[in-house]
Amino acid sequence: MEALEVLFGTYWQPLYRYLRRSGHSEPDAQDLVQGFIAHLLGHNGLHLVDRTKGRFRAFLLGWQRKHRLKRGGFATHLSIDWKCAETGLGIDPIDPRSPDLLYDRDWALALLDKVLNDLEREEKDFDRWKPFLSLSAGYLSYVEIAVQFGLSEGAARVAVHRLRKLYRKRLRQEISRTLAGPEMIEDEMRALFAALSG
Repeated sequence: MEALEVLFGTYWQPLYRYLRRSGHSEPDAQDLVQGFIAHLLGHNGLHLVDRTKGRFRAFLLGWQRKHRLKRGGFATHLSIDWKCAETGLGIDPIDPRSPDLLYDRDWALALLDKVLNDLEREEKDFDRWKPFLSLSAGYLSYVEIAVQFGLSEGAARVAVHRLRKLYRKRLRQEISRTLAGPEMIEDEMRALFAALSG
């Protein structure tokens, strides 16, 4: 149950933003998301989650389409930062992509944020090293990194390589938590990175 609460805590926002982009008002989208989560966590709705059927993100989207809830349908309300989820929705330029494609992008961003936040909490000096995750190897000057951090060039290479390896490992772990089996990880990684680039 705790693992599912963590999943919802991480991934409720893409579902909320999907609902808003699909034409739901703020209150209706809030009620739909809260009702969905409350139903699964508190009303034995977990039996609906069939891990043999694939991706958790697809399950969230499919369930929302199938179960159109009315406002106030559930008494339990969860503590969620709705204002944060609204950020940018009203001022986003018109995007020709469908709400489904934008949902996949938002899901991927939420996943990457979760991995980065977890690493930030767990790894000493992560803030100092974080910028090197996004730079391609061709742009890295290990000599400059070594000078900046008071290391040898070899130690700088090892430190960047270690952080990137840890990031990839954590990313795969987080993705695997949302899938039916490990054989789906590579496909899901490709799909999510395609959502970010598209």
